[in-house]
Amino acid sequence: MTVMKATTPGRSARVGVAGQPGADLNGLLAEPRRMKILAWLQEEGSARVRDLSAAFAVSEATIRQDLEKLEADGHITRQHGGAFLRTVSRQVETMSLQHMENIDKKQKIGAKAASLVGDGETIILDAGSTTTEIAHQLLGRSSLTVITNALNIALLLGAAPGYAVHMPGGQFKGPTLSLSGDKAAEYFEDVYAGKLFLATAGVALDTGLTYPSFADLQLKQAMIRAASRVYLVADSTKINRSSFTRLGTLDVIHAFITDDGIRDEDARAFESRGVEVIIAR
Repeated sequence: MTVMKATTPGRSARVGVAGQPGADLNGLLAEPRRMKILAWLQEEGSARVRDLSAAFAVSEATIRQDLEKLEADGHITRQHGGAFLRTVSRQVETMSLQHMENIDKKQKIGAKAASLVGDGETIILDAGSTTTEIAHQLLGRSSLTVITNALNIALLLGAAPGYAVHMPGGQFKGPTLSLSGDKAAEYFEDVYAGKLFLATAGVALDTGLTYPSFADLQLKQAMIRAASRVYLVADSTKINRSSFTRLGTLDVIHAFITDDGIRDEDARAFESRGVEVIIAR
């Protein structure tokens, strides 16, 4: 199947720091800030002190203190001017993802999402543990064209007969086993797909879709523009959770696939905003 240039844009996406415009990050207490820094490192693999200082609007001395505490707790290793996640080498060697909690919920979501894909379709799979479960459930289909920035998904589906698997270029991110950056985003300018299955760190009515760092926002925007229909896939523990940066409000997605842990009032609230809620049981 030919991968075609998009002729119609996806829903608009607005990028920014999660919360209200101009939110004061100086107000973050030390421990919540450290957890956000750790989430950043779990997404990116490494970070420089100056970049974290600018992002969190605190002094470099404060960031160094945060990194010292995270190192003492065994999460990271400091190096001159920054720090890196200790588990990255092992994750890459074993092709394992960082976030594998709630795997039973993710497997149900994966099966439900895969049931929405027909033979012969062209789809985009974002990187992530939930989208990896979708890929597992797609095995056995025929004549699928899959576009993904996730190396583990490409290896999984690329080994199956009858699949055409496409990947962008870009910078490799060890913790998510994915490709990111400007080159990856540019690739999707020449892509059209029927469906995108999009991952997120948090989703809420007020902040929309949020992520631990800035790095993938441009890429995710490009994926959204390249797809006719955008499915957000996230387990119910991510509902009403906000991470560090915002991709956009809920109008960037058409449907939300989650597990039966979603509260009835949350499901109604999402549907009142024009988002179809699909529950995996």
